[in-house]
Formats: sequence, structure tokens, C-alpha cells
Amino acid sequence: MADKNKSATLTLEGKSFELPVLSPTAGPEVIDIRKLYAQAGVFTYDPGFTSTASCDSTITYIDGDEGELLHRGYPIDQLAEKSHYLEVCFLLLYGHLPTADELEKFEVLVTRHTMIHEQMHYFFRGFRRDSHPMATMVGVVGAMSAFYHDSLDINDQHQREVASIRLIAKMPTIAAMAYKYSIGQPFVYPRNDLDYAANFLHMCFSVPAEQYNVDPILSRAMDRIFTLHADHEQNASTSTVRLASSSGANPFACIAAGIACLWGPAHGGANQACLEMLREIGSVDRIPEYLARAKDKNDPFRLMGFGHRVYKNFDPRAKVMKESADEVLALLGVENNPTLQVAKELEKIALEDPYFIEKKLYPNVDFYSGIILDAIGFPTSMFTPIFALARTVGWVSQWKEQLADPQLKIGRPRQLYLGETSRDYVDIENR
Repeated sequence: MADKNKSATLTLEGKSFELPVLSPTAGPEVIDIRKLYAQAGVFTYDPGFTSTASCDSTITYIDGDEGELLHRGYPIDQLAEKSHYLEVCFLLLYGHLPTADELEKFEVLVTRHTMIHEQMHYFFRGFRRDSHPMATMVGVVGAMSAFYHDSLDINDQHQREVASIRLIAKMPTIAAMAYKYSIGQPFVYPRNDLDYAANFLHMCFSVPAEQYNVDPILSRAMDRIFTLHADHEQNASTSTVRLASSSGANPFACIAAGIACLWGPAHGGANQACLEMLREIGSVDRIPEYLARAKDKNDPFRLMGFGHRVYKNFDPRAKVMKESADEVLALLGVENNPTLQVAKELEKIALEDPYFIEKKLYPNVDFYSGIILDAIGFPTSMFTPIFALARTVGWVSQWKEQLADPQLKIGRPRQLYLGETSRDYVDIENR
């Protein structure tokens, strides 16, 4: 809300312009520049929008300096410890923790929508067998608009709700099918007797030839990975979903756009990059060599999975993820896996080495989630699709919130033009 007692003054060429100051419920105050161009004829310049609020939201709040992540006011560590993914989905979608009856109905609703249209199976077969699962997911999720015509009208509240549930429910099925297709195994249908995380593991690792039983420790770890990646404020992919949505695009197109953005290695590929680094190190005896390189300012090598762009102190998601990593590794063992041996030793050193402690380079959520996914048996090509699966509820919640905003306008960033000014066309014979 605008604070009547506060304003910012911009002085330009001898003229002063008063800009309102908006006060959030948490976080820094925001200078409202919406009328700046109309009043002063100038734009602001902010590459990457790192100092610009593009919207107001009530869903997620991050304080990077304090290492705080809140969903609807609830700390992420409490949600990951005491709740589970579908309850967090309900919270993000509707703004409050569900009652037992509300949660049961929501879980049944999601479970009953996990199957995809049978004709979509043929769509998968149009991809090359060696297609990256993210390429498949971008195409298939975008194609959902061709199969679910009864949930495309963004102005119909009921259709928005149906689309939201469908996306959350079907994304594990689509991700699992993309994985199965990439390894040449038959698709596995979802099962209504399994919970959300267990069902995903079942669709990924079961085969028709034998019984597959989902270990509860692995299922719990998978659920936590989903929970800890459910939403993260106005990051690149969420902003992409909002920008696509501002044009009036259908929900499946918007989420496909978010998946495409997440595919970028600077965004969704962090846990994959971390695991690839661990494999590059190769063995415990080579860790000192790589630590020396990481501390050398002239060496381009960087340790992946330590520190965080947003969290300047510690990643609040990492503590809970570490607990799951320890449980999974205790179950599956690390004795015969050199990559996981490197990870455990590197984690120990990072928590004790003065260089890491001084620079606050603690293991982050990507470090631990990469370890867990590798231990469970996922190839690195599936790390980002799993991230997309988990983040779908955040994208959908932000999408719904934006559509309900009376201030909604199509996104149209400005630019600082540095090209040629007007010049006359020169005929080709005179060039």
C-alpha cells in the first residue's frame, strides 16, 4: 500500500517529481514509478529487473540476507518437516492450510486427474528416442491445449480451477513418460492407491515384468524435493509464466513457457551442474586439488552447489534436504559409488573449512537434491524435469493470482536504445 507520509523525489533538469512509496508487509519499500514516463518522459534502466518489482503478490516471500523463505507466511523448513507436497500445493493455491476434509478432497481430486489423454501417447512417439526429457515436456505440456479444450478459457473461474488441478496432477505422469521414452521402456500408468511422490517413483522405475515396491524413505525424500522446489518468488521461469499469461495465453502455453525458461542452465540446471562437478572430481583423493582451484581467483573453476545467488547467509531449504540425503544414503549406501563418496567428503570439508565458513559457502538445496536424485537412480537429464514437476504448483498459483489482479496489463518492458538513428535507404548499386 502507498504510504501517505512517504514519497521519493526525483530531480531531473531542474524539475522535481514526487514518486509514491509503497510499503510491503515484509521486505524493502518500493518506489512506484508507474507514472514516471507520463510525468517526466523518462524510463528507468534495470537489466535483469533485479531492482524492480514487476507485480504484487501474497504467495511467497524471500529474505536472502536472513536465509528466510515463507509460503503464505509459513517457513519452508516447517512445511518440509511437518507437511507434505500436496498440502503445500493447497496452501500455495488457496492461501491457507487445509482442514483434514479439505486436504482429503484435494488429494482425491489430484489423484483422479493423473492419467493423460490416451491419444497423447502418440505425441511422445513423434520425438526422437534420444530427445532430452525437457524437450519432450515443453512440447507435451504445450500440446495439452489441443486435448483439454474445456479448460482454456482464462476468464472462466471454473475452467481456471480445472486447468490448475490438471497441470499439477498430470505433470508427474508426463515427466515419467518422458523418462521412460528416453530409455526405451514402456509407459507405466499412474496408480490411485499411491501418494503423489510414490506414484511418480513407481511410474519411473517399475516395469511390467516384475513387481516394484516404493521404499517409504525414497518416497519421503522425493516428496521433500517437490516441497522445497514448489515456489521461489519471482524467479526467471515464474516471471516468464506471468509474462506469457499477461497476453491472455492459455494455461498450458504459459506453463510450457515456464518449463522452457527453467531448462536454461543458469536457472534449473544447478543440481545437474553440481553432480557433473562431483563426477569431474571423480575421487576423494582429488578433492584438495579442486579446493585449491576453487580458492584461486585466477582459476575459472567454481564449486557448484555451494552458496546461493539469493541467500547470502544460508539456504533455508538445505538443512531439511540434508536430512533426507543422509537417510537416502544410509539406505542405499555410498561404498560403491565414488561420486557420492566425493559428495560426502566435500560436504564435510565445506562445513569445517575456514574459507567456506568465512564466505558463507554452505551446501545449498541443489547440492543435496542432486545427490538424492543420483542415489535413487535418476540420470542427470531428469533433474530439471523433476524441478519443473515440483515448480508447476508455484507457476500455477502465480498464474491464478495474476489473472485475478485488477491491475493486470500485458507485460511490455522498455529499452535503452543504442542503435543507429534514422537514416535513408541506399540502393544496392550505391552501397
